[in-house]
Amino acid sequence: MIELEGLTKHYGDKVAVDHLTFTVRPGIITGFLGPNGAGKSTTMRMMLDLDNPTSGTVRIDGKHYRQLEDPLTYIGALLEAKAVHGGRSAANHLLCLAQSNGIPRGRVGEVLEMVGLSSVARKRAKGFSLGMGQRLGIAAALLGDPQVLLFDEPVNGLDPEGIHWIRNLMKHLAAQGRTVFVSSHLMSEMALTADHLVVIGQGRLMADTSMKDFIHQNSRSYVRMRSPEQQKLLDVLRAEGIHAAAAGGGALEIDGVPAERLGELAAAHHLTLHELSPQQASLEEAFMRLTAGSVEYHAHNGEPVPVPTTAVPAAPQPAGARPGEPQPTGWGTDWQRKRS
Repeated sequence: MIELEGLTKHYGDKVAVDHLTFTVRPGIITGFLGPNGAGKSTTMRMMLDLDNPTSGTVRIDGKHYRQLEDPLTYIGALLEAKAVHGGRSAANHLLCLAQSNGIPRGRVGEVLEMVGLSSVARKRAKGFSLGMGQRLGIAAALLGDPQVLLFDEPVNGLDPEGIHWIRNLMKHLAAQGRTVFVSSHLMSEMALTADHLVVIGQGRLMADTSMKDFIHQNSRSYVRMRSPEQQKLLDVLRAEGIHAAAAGGGALEIDGVPAERLGELAAAHHLTLHELSPQQASLEEAFMRLTAGSVEYHAHNGEPVPVPTTAVPAAPQPAGARPGEPQPTGWGTDWQRKRS
């Protein structure tokens, strides 16, 4: 379990994290969401004592990270997959971590097999692709067989098979009763993975709720109906005091009435329906709606950037150059470490 209480971090006049209080519980996958600059990475770094909070506390199973003996056996983390000495092989990188935390040498081969890197165990990490680097980072997080796991953008660089694998791995870890905390900007993947959501904006807590409740509370739900007898359908709905709004393609949209009741009304009046479909916003739509006022960095949505009115002199070109020419330039282990 991870417990945050009043966690705050200032960088000069900038408030990166503002009195965050929430609990990450075992047995479920908790998603950590927020716009760029919201304070997610800073929060996760403070969980691991990589940054000192200005005020507030973080506890891992009741202790501060710095109080944990052999911390990799308590909490595993993937924050920056490329934080590896490029001259070391994958196996030696993991072996150094294992020896520093009292983890048996044999565990290195187990986690390499688990993440699919056994065939490149002796290759230097500097030659790894982004996806291979992610797998090595995940292997390091799993090395101590910890009960608490933190993943920051775990699917970054993975191919479809790898994304499917890490999703199922996290679900399996949570099903074992472990605490799984994952941050990602990939909303479609988070919707398939997380059970609970913690959302922050500009360093402040905006939501701490289940995935289902988050979408319900931050989006519009309605039922879409379409019938070749639209006027008769409208008359039936009006007689029941139900408001229907016209939509594209001859459809009607009804808020606040269950699809079951609408279907029963149509059947009772012998109306033919070509469509009766409950509509629910996606996680992305709900997230965008909640965080619209806390986005720090805005793009221009394809609009042209204004050109300065003052002419900018052209850069000098080498002798003989012509204008316009290019210029030279599978989770599972029998090993369980006994903790004191």
